[in-house]
Amino acid sequence: MSDLTVGTEITPLVVRPTPISLFRFSAVTWNPHRIHFDEAYAATEGYPGVLVQGHLHGAWLLSAVRRWIGDRGRIEQFAWQNRHFATPGDTLTITGQIVSVDGDLVEVELSETNQDGVVCAPARATFRVHPGGAFGDATR
Repeated sequence: MSDLTVGTEITPLVVRPTPISLFRFSAVTWNPHRIHFDEAYAATEGYPGVLVQGHLHGAWLLSAVRRWIGDRGRIEQFAWQNRHFATPGDTLTITGQIVSVDGDLVEVELSETNQDGVVCAPARATFRVHPGGAFGDATR
């Protein structure tokens, strides 16, 4: 666990939502809200396009930390907040760093920002390290 110290950064994850990815996420989550797939409707609510679903922000944040952890640990707690909307065409970058290590429990603070540096969704994840787990870039 010597490679798990406060300040260690996770491998960033970059996602680029598309209208099709939002439509598909709405379909698999049974989310019928038109703001996620009907651009004209989203405009009536004052948005520049269809919006990324709140839970999709959470899924991407969790995916970033899970990819980094790989099979070397398991998530014990996860929470995020949606702070700013994202639309297709945005480039969302998820970064994070370890903020605490307590025995085999490691807490990571995450941030999803758009191409303009606006934070769309911050998050925190706590995971338990499996004995002998080495960390870095888990390729999956």
